[in-house]
Amino acid sequence: MDKNITFSVVGLGKLGASMAAAIASKGFDVIGVDINPKVVELINQGLAPVQETKLEEYISASKGRLRATTDYREAILNSDLTFVVVNTPSDDQGAFSLKFAAQAFKEIGLALKEKNKYHNVVLVSTVLPGSTRYGLLPILEGASGKICGKDFGLCYSPEFIALGSVIHDFLNPDFVLIGEFDEYCGSQLASCYAQIMENNPPCVRMSIENAELTKIALNAFVTMKITFANILADLCERIPGGDVDVVTKALGFDKRIGHKYLKGALGYGGPCFPRDNIAFSFIARFLGSSGELAETVDRINRAIPARIVERIRPFVNHGTTVAILGLAYKPFTPVIEESQSIYIAMKLRELGAQIIAYDPNIRDQIGSWLKVVDSLEECLKQADVIVIANPDPEFRELKFDSFANNHKIIVVDCWRILDKKIAEHPNIYYIPIGCSINDQENEKRLAELWKRKLKEIGYE
Repeated sequence: MDKNITFSVVGLGKLGASMAAAIASKGFDVIGVDINPKVVELINQGLAPVQETKLEEYISASKGRLRATTDYREAILNSDLTFVVVNTPSDDQGAFSLKFAAQAFKEIGLALKEKNKYHNVVLVSTVLPGSTRYGLLPILEGASGKICGKDFGLCYSPEFIALGSVIHDFLNPDFVLIGEFDEYCGSQLASCYAQIMENNPPCVRMSIENAELTKIALNAFVTMKITFANILADLCERIPGGDVDVVTKALGFDKRIGHKYLKGALGYGGPCFPRDNIAFSFIARFLGSSGELAETVDRINRAIPARIVERIRPFVNHGTTVAILGLAYKPFTPVIEESQSIYIAMKLRELGAQIIAYDPNIRDQIGSWLKVVDSLEECLKQADVIVIANPDPEFRELKFDSFANNHKIIVVDCWRILDKKIAEHPNIYYIPIGCSINDQENEKRLAELWKRKLKEIGYE
């Protein structure tokens, strides 16, 4: 494949804009499409329409190869392959709605009606099995008057990226997943990826439905692994000397398990994992299979903020000032959707606490009840209780002298990122989530258990 192929990307949000800029950085011409004129204007000015690591740098470097428009027709008629990266929001049943994807496919189809050249359409947005072939393909064929496989190609090829590292993840994936309508369109897309990706990843090709299931299954499996680690963290708090990092480090050496996502801390959040798990449950139940595992994972995950608050409750009275360090659901992003730190803050406010917060990626106020300050120092100096709610590198640098107050301060380290020697400070009561902090009580509980169990088998 030479650089004469032109790409179009429909939907210029965090993933779409990042994909467009990354592809353009490899020397290809890319036309972005978005219904928001402001987004189009910013990209054409060489500016990032959304906050994402290195996005503006990549857009600026691709000047002359990357442009944007609100006109589907212009983009489709002047490109060879279109990535569709539109929002697929959850509906009231937990499934993914195709309302934005359907509109995009209709517009693409109307443009294809005027085009005599073969065109490949690639859906990237997360959808449930059957959505592409039975939901969107009829719209594309109906609007274009053309036949898939003969006049145009259709693939489903989702990305496996994380907010805050979208461009890096897109260019360096663990593998490339292609669900193909036929061999021709799949081969063309695979050839494109081979020229774009930097790490020569494996390319896995399959039917569209298998690819749709693979995407949603991968996310559901990761949430299960995160949740299992969080269950271990809760158990470690209840045994003498318990330390979840010791346990998960050992578990991770088993190649069947691995270390990634096996942390034991707060639960997962963000715009993908929570809803993907619910959608997995929906499609399982609809198809007559079992969705219980995904439903249980979701239930346990949503209960974690309340569990953390129970650890903090003895130290919170009406008027206690609680500092939340990290509002986003993870470092390096301003996204607070399904953020467990927000839920923790809300529950502490219900107990009468005054909430103050700092996040290096968030400057806007979340609400009148939560004061967001501009510096870590300002946040700490006002606090009676400090909750480290995401593992941002800035928080790892906290030392004894970071806590300037003369009175006793409670430090709740949800990710155990601080040096444990901080517990030796006379004015700091350190609570590392996932570790035993009351060995005496935990020893007593286990001793009583096994005394009773021995008695059951005849030993006094």
